[in-house]
Amino acid sequence: MNLKKYFIRALHRLQKGPGYTYKELLVWYCDNTNTHGPKRIIKEGPKKKLIWFFLTLLFASLVFWQWGILINTYLSYNVTSSLSIGFKTMKFPAVTVCNANPFKYSEVKHLLKELDRLIEVALERILRPTPGNSSENASPPLDLELWHQIPLVLIDEHDKDNPVIVDIFESNQTALGNETAGGNQTAADNQTAADNQTAADNQTAADNQTAADNQTAADNQTAAPPAQANTTSEEKKYKLAVKLCSHQGSDNCTYRNFTSAAQAVTEWYILQSTSILSKVPLQERIRMGYQAEDMILACLYGAEPCNYKNFTQIYHPDHGNCYIFNWGMDEEALNSSNPGAEFGLKLILDISQQDYIPYLSSAAGARLMLHQQKSFPFLKDQGIYAMAGTETSIGVLVDELERMGYPYSDCTMNGSDVPVKNLYSQYNTSYSIQACLRSCFQNHMIEICGCGHYMFPLPERVNYCNNEDYPGWAYCYSSLRSSIRHRQICIDSCKETCNDTQYKMTISMADWPSEASEDWIFHILSYERDMSTNVTLDRNGIIKLNIYFQEYNYRTISESAATTIVWLLSSLGGQFGFWMGGSVLCLIEFGEIIIDALWITIINMISWCKGLKQKRVQARYPDAPPTVSELVEAHTNLGFQHEDTDALPRDKVLPPEPGTPPPNYDSLRVQPLDVLGPDSDTETE
Repeated sequence: MNLKKYFIRALHRLQKGPGYTYKELLVWYCDNTNTHGPKRIIKEGPKKKLIWFFLTLLFASLVFWQWGILINTYLSYNVTSSLSIGFKTMKFPAVTVCNANPFKYSEVKHLLKELDRLIEVALERILRPTPGNSSENASPPLDLELWHQIPLVLIDEHDKDNPVIVDIFESNQTALGNETAGGNQTAADNQTAADNQTAADNQTAADNQTAADNQTAADNQTAAPPAQANTTSEEKKYKLAVKLCSHQGSDNCTYRNFTSAAQAVTEWYILQSTSILSKVPLQERIRMGYQAEDMILACLYGAEPCNYKNFTQIYHPDHGNCYIFNWGMDEEALNSSNPGAEFGLKLILDISQQDYIPYLSSAAGARLMLHQQKSFPFLKDQGIYAMAGTETSIGVLVDELERMGYPYSDCTMNGSDVPVKNLYSQYNTSYSIQACLRSCFQNHMIEICGCGHYMFPLPERVNYCNNEDYPGWAYCYSSLRSSIRHRQICIDSCKETCNDTQYKMTISMADWPSEASEDWIFHILSYERDMSTNVTLDRNGIIKLNIYFQEYNYRTISESAATTIVWLLSSLGGQFGFWMGGSVLCLIEFGEIIIDALWITIINMISWCKGLKQKRVQARYPDAPPTVSELVEAHTNLGFQHEDTDALPRDKVLPPEPGTPPPNYDSLRVQPLDVLGPDSDTETE
């Protein structure tokens, strides 16, 4: 019922309207508002009215301009960073240690045998020994099929307009013509010795030499006598490159150039070994790596002894078997009781450097990383090396980062809102941007190349790339890795974590053990590991690590909103009050006049619509409407025809008939009393 009354009143209000025009409404507002300026416009003289009108308009414009700036500043969602220092007992970080060499050479030698023979002969040809001095003649024939899948080539760039490509195991040369070393290969040119060719360079890891002219046809190698000792750097125009083709025998090839032959050989060997090892089952790769009982010789955490059983083993594609201390997967994370080296983690490791793969791992040592519990260690990006024959002390400081989420920053709490499937979730680890970027790359690799890269986890029902099943995988991988577009897609898709812990390290090293103590230390460690009285360890394989908190002070870097809604309202009110002397009530008054103006507009529109409707009706019926008497007569007398007054002469026009017909009601007739029925309205006494 109340709702009905409300609508009735609203309808009456709609019909009635404010009761004044726009001009009257504006005058009323200027006379009654609390805002400074409008009152002076209607109360002052003509000249002052003009001045006050200009000033009011100017300051109102300034208010709206300042409001726009303030609102835009608020909507930019800027943050301020604050640094606070605290003191508390902290969890000891997870410590991951790996060998720089992923596999024991004695275990994988049968898999890499042909690959090693190829690179050895290739290096002999690159170094250009004298004819007949090569070990190739006495060795079994090489498996050139493996070589041709991803070959190494020499590029002679003395003639920049027509660089020449020389295959190390072929006498044929290829002229690139107008193409550069990074372009597609053209048809091969069989040149003779009389062409004064510039032969393959005498390129080593540190030295590039020019080749000799007039090469003889009897030598089916790219060898040439060494260049003169006074060869300048401008004359060293040879490069060693890795040739990558979309498929074997294709002309769609690209060349990855390197400034040093050492870099080219390492990259080539990694690509070839990746193809070979990708076909080996995971359990077999774990068996071929370094085992915890052989690598971890001694362990001490604070005053408590520990051993290799306190470490969690994971397989890392770059470093083989890695071992994580205090990962927090199966048990609670350990707390550090006190800062200082005496209360940290002490390890003695054996990296067995004599069993390194010669062409795969050029660096010797242990790779280690400090990270949060339940996070995957990305040692290639965030790890550090510990050198063999040294005691490495690592002092740790903790930085805690707290970022604000949306809309202040594009961070994520747990990665659930990231559109990239996290392939590292199979390790039950937490989200990180490194895991997201690698998962994104692997997904693109699978989508474009049809197979996954050996260095990243695989989703279900997908195989690793290899030369036999996917001949063009290396070409596809190289193109994808250098693609800026795909890289930017992954960067835009992945997000930083909102909360993160970073470990700042201070590293110092000293020789260990000393010359005076190495004898008894090596005897004890050899006996404990191998139960042998002979020394089976040496300085080239032993590493001692000390990892500890430098102090319990930790830094927290937190973000807070630079502008809040309170700041916005106070700033808006300050500008309005300063320029116009207004307040919130003045804004309400301004809203009231806007509502009244809308009501006037609605009433005017309704009146206009009604007038338009009446005009349409008058246009439809141009004659005057019939009178009531005419309508009654037409109803009672079917033969009645209305006379057209316009057809009669003026002097014979009849006077107008009365507008109301005479009454003709039965109630006026007098009837006998006995005729009246019981239902009559007559009252009986």
